[in-house]
Parts: sequence; C-alpha cells; structure tokens
Amino acid sequence: MKKILRFIIVPILVLALFGFTLTNAGEKTSIAFKKQFTKVEIETVLQDSLLNIRAIELVKGLDGIAFLTSRGEFGAIGPKDAFEAVRSVGLDQSENYDIVFPIALKYDSITPNFRALSANKKHGYGISIGSPALIYKLNIDEEKIKIVYKEEHPKAFYDSMEFWNDDEGIAIGDPTEDCMSIIITRDGGNTWSKLSCDDLPKAKEGEAAFAASDTNIAIVGDQTWVATGGKSSRILYSADKGKTWSVFETPIVQGLETTGMYSVDFYDENHGFAIGGDYTKPADSSANKVRTKDGGKTWELVAENQSPGYRSCVKYVPNGAGKKLVAIGFKGIDYSGDSGDSWTHLSDEGFYTIRFLNDSIAYAAGRGRISKLTFKE
Repeated sequence: MKKILRFIIVPILVLALFGFTLTNAGEKTSIAFKKQFTKVEIETVLQDSLLNIRAIELVKGLDGIAFLTSRGEFGAIGPKDAFEAVRSVGLDQSENYDIVFPIALKYDSITPNFRALSANKKHGYGISIGSPALIYKLNIDEEKIKIVYKEEHPKAFYDSMEFWNDDEGIAIGDPTEDCMSIIITRDGGNTWSKLSCDDLPKAKEGEAAFAASDTNIAIVGDQTWVATGGKSSRILYSADKGKTWSVFETPIVQGLETTGMYSVDFYDENHGFAIGGDYTKPADSSANKVRTKDGGKTWELVAENQSPGYRSCVKYVPNGAGKKLVAIGFKGIDYSGDSGDSWTHLSDEGFYTIRFLNDSIAYAAGRGRISKLTFKE
C-alpha cells in the first residue's frame, strides 16, 4: 500500500512543486469568436485496449491533464520533461509527452470504478461509482492521502463532481431516497456532507443521472446547474452554491431509463446548452439538444431531426462568444458555430468526454485512449 500511495501522489507533488493546479475546463473570456472549425486533427497520446476513461481534468499551467479510469487507475499527462523531477517512478515518455500511468488505487479488496474527477488548488479528488461510494483525497504528504467520504447504500452511484472555489465543492449522484444524491464540502474537501431530501426537489419516478462524461454539473460563479436524466430529465438549480435549490423542466427526450440529458455546459450565467438522447439509439436526433438563454429557467429544442444524434459530452469553446460548441460521443465529434442551430460532423472517431485547453486545442478521452484534439478552420 505504501508503494501505491507514493505513486498516487507523484503527479500532484509535481504540480505543487511547480505551481501547477487542476482547473475547470473552458474558462471563458469576452473575446468575440471569429474562426469557424471545419476539421479536427487527432493525436493519440495514450493508448491501451483496457482503458475506459470518463473522468479528466485540465492541469493548469502544465498544458496537460489528470485522469481516472474505470479500473481504479490514476494518471497524468504533460509535455515532455514536465515530470523530470520524478523520473524514477515509472515515468513513460513518448516523442512529445510525459506520462505517469498506471497508478493503482484500492480500498481493501475493492477496485474503484471512477467516473468523476475535480480539484481545488491544493488537492485532487476522485469519486467512485457503486457501493461503497468513495472520495479519494490526494495530497503531497503521503501520510495525508486518505478516503474523505464513504457511503454504503445499495443504490449509491455518483456521477459528477466540481468545485466552486478552493473551499467549496459538490458531487451529485442517483437517488438513494426520494431526491437526487448531493454531497457538499465547505472545508476544502476534508469532509463531505449529504444534503437531506427535505432541502432538495423531489425526484420523479425513474429520474437519475448519467455517469457518461463527468459533465452533469455546470458552475458559473455561485450558480450551479445539475442535469438529470432517465424517465425524467430536468435541471436542478442553485443560486447560492448548493444552499437552496429549485428545479426546471426541459423538453429533451425522456421517458426511458436511457434517455435525457447526458451533459450540460454554461458559457455565462444566462447561456447554457445540454445534449444527450438515447445511447441505445445513437442516430436519433429528434429531441436531444436543448438551449437556454435565461439561466436555465426555460429551455428550447434546437436542431431537431438534425445530426448529431446521441452525444455524451458538450462543451462551449473558450472565446467563442457563447456560439461555438463541440459535442462528442462514441459516434464521433460535431461542431456548431451558431449556438447549436446547425452542426458540422468533423470526425467519426469516438470519445466519451472532452476538455478545452484553449480556443482550438482540447483533450478527449474514451475507450482505449486519450487524445489531443486540434480544431482548425
């Protein structure tokens, strides 16, 4: 276990030593968009047939990412020589990258299945699905690496997590009672508390969430939007970092366990976009894309019966004035330059999740690989 723990902290240690921090993807600026994407170049950085990755996070200042896998593995990717200081701990190098992988995480005999990863400036956190649900806190001090939250319940299944700031963070999951599961930290991740259903909107029958891309939660300032899915697909909204909640209906396809919103993103406090559909019918585009212009209070269907069909992740492009969007899924990569009214199919290459490094470069992960995507005119 001691050797495993030493490996776990390596990427975090390096980031701390050099002032790097994990950061939320897609930091927005006010620069108006000009260029439109017409193609994407895909460079595979890490490839392994056993990889299954839905949880990635940008590493600020490193031009790289940290990631967690469904097999309880942790890793980090950075430019070549980024991890020079810890070359003795199983570092792999390609022509352009340093790769620390695999780093095994265990809990007793359990191999955690990770679907979500987030961080504040000091620590990274990963949450596993299933019971027991576990949140791992990583620290540069080996003795301080620990599990900071454990929930044993036959219905426990956490889908996504994010931080508002260095002290406050949130993770969301499927209902274990009659509301969505929401846990919150107010002390930098040291402790997490589950909200009572008395303080949350009641879940509808069959309402849950999808652990498809770790993008069920969108945060702008203190405001938070949570996308649910399944037989009912709605937006849970908090204006005060999870202290109070309301709920908004959406017109996205719903009614089955496999339908609804799989991903939501907000460009600013008013403009948001969500995508999903039914992964068992990936070509169906009848009602799988919705947009809001009033902070999530109301949503409208866009690009009905137009590709793309089912997609597991959508992100606003930084510096895109809230008009440029990229959606990805196991059936490919698509781009919109007009707020989602129309879309261009850029590639058949499949991924689960994506994070933008800047307004033309992103990292994407999925089954079997992590790739660097460069979008071009």
